[in-house]
Amino acid sequence: MTRHGLHRITRIRNSPRRKAIAIGVVGGSVVAGIVATMMPLLASDDLSIRAAADTTATAVSQDGDNAAKSTLATCATRCDGNPRGGREAVIEFAVTTVPATAVNVRATLRVHAWQQFAATVTAHASPLSARESRPPLTSAGSALDSVTSVSKGFNEWDVSKLVTGNGTWTVSLAQSGLESRIYWASVENRNPDLRPSLLISYDLGSGPSPVTPTRPAPPPSPSASPTTSPKPSPTIAPTRTATPSASGTLPSGKCGSVSDKLVPSCGAWWGMYSPAGAGSGWDHGKAVTDVETQVGRKFDIVHRYHDFSNAGSNGAFPDVYESQQMREGRLMFFAWESRDFSAGTTLKWSDVYGGKQDDTIDAVAGRIRAAGVPVFIGFDHEPEDEPAKGSDADFVRAWRYVHDRFASAGATNAVWVWTMMGWSGHHSRYAGLYPGDRYVDWVAYDPYNFHVCNGSTVWKSPKTTIGDFYSWLDDTGIGAGKPRMLAEFGTNFNAADLGAKQRWFQEFPAALKAHPKIKAAIYFNSAGMTSRTSTCDMTMNHDASAVAGFAQAGQDAYLRQPTGGSR
Repeated sequence: MTRHGLHRITRIRNSPRRKAIAIGVVGGSVVAGIVATMMPLLASDDLSIRAAADTTATAVSQDGDNAAKSTLATCATRCDGNPRGGREAVIEFAVTTVPATAVNVRATLRVHAWQQFAATVTAHASPLSARESRPPLTSAGSALDSVTSVSKGFNEWDVSKLVTGNGTWTVSLAQSGLESRIYWASVENRNPDLRPSLLISYDLGSGPSPVTPTRPAPPPSPSASPTTSPKPSPTIAPTRTATPSASGTLPSGKCGSVSDKLVPSCGAWWGMYSPAGAGSGWDHGKAVTDVETQVGRKFDIVHRYHDFSNAGSNGAFPDVYESQQMREGRLMFFAWESRDFSAGTTLKWSDVYGGKQDDTIDAVAGRIRAAGVPVFIGFDHEPEDEPAKGSDADFVRAWRYVHDRFASAGATNAVWVWTMMGWSGHHSRYAGLYPGDRYVDWVAYDPYNFHVCNGSTVWKSPKTTIGDFYSWLDDTGIGAGKPRMLAEFGTNFNAADLGAKQRWFQEFPAALKAHPKIKAAIYFNSAGMTSRTSTCDMTMNHDASAVAGFAQAGQDAYLRQPTGGSR
């Protein structure tokens, strides 16, 4: 969840999520201490569902075709002096991601108003079609919930009586007590954070299972960060097996072999993004080896973010640090962003496929080819949150264009990683953002347990954090047969349970084993756009117990590949 190394946060509040999403996915972990004879419940994700369609129902002709409007309207039957001027906002949601095992489903409708009004607005189950322009008013369905005063910002209605799980649900908002129109943001509003949404939460039922206590690893001895980088261990170039088929199917065979697309035959790669800073002289090598010293192992993958400047460490990659890391046996993952970090400028995808960046693309392709070893590369990770760059179709066209220029330049050692947020609010877009199996080698996403860093209070277990988009990919078949990667992942700590972060890391290998298509996991070790506070710190080394838990995870045999930095 980054843009050139900055966190993207999902916020449950009125202001935008970093890079423009409103409400994100929050979740939880096993509810402990439930009697074995009862069915334990697991708090699962709160799903934020964007409205599929909306309209204003009215008999007033001048309201026109709402499909072209960015607002919805409500008004009492007598409105602005017109005895037949009533209006209702009609909103449709398509809910598809509630698990079959969900119980205690709760649903909250959220709609944005720009002003405060002394009016009562009631949510009803609606028989109307939100896809019609200006449907006539009809008798409202059963009342679900009311607000007795409209607030500036988001207003909320409990619609759990209607929304009980997956399905298409239509709600209408009817106004009383004020004979003037109230305007609400619609699905056409150009600010996606203001559009209507449905927040769904639920519990997951499961059979009772024994809880095996985990003995915490002892915290490491306090030590200052080394002033010199540790000497690299001698390494042997990884053994490569035959390239997988064009379908990108996962390899099979004995542990220790790695395909030409960098897929380990068993287990998963363990990686790190660790940013350099001015205090270290922007030493990107030391930024990684310092963390390696803390956790007692080398990382298999080093993740870096680069731009289209084609200059300095930002754009002229691989740079000297990455070249050294490759010589020492680490795999590189270059996240290549169509922007200029230093200038603060953003390119359009049409600039890329239109040929304006050909010199930069060809220069980078030449350096990748010259590296002589397979490397991971991704073009514009998390494009679903980049509206300034163009449409989803523009992204796909730009991806294919860059991919094909690399192929023409002979940079066939580039292993292409398609990285999405994995946020449920964008599920409807992912098929349109997928460049196609021929252009993608790995499918990646960026799951986080933000906890209170994003305004939530829910603590998500590792299994919940990584499992939801994984299951969605299984259900939809996007990238079927491709290896999967957590291109970024991370967790906050829990101020009410200071051992929770250590346990989260200790539980992480088991979560990976339960999701065997994930063949690489890379920790995003930066506060990014979150704020370090007394209740928020997303770094893995903010205290000794977190380091101990992360170190223990990295020693698990599943993450100790015999053919990489960890051997």
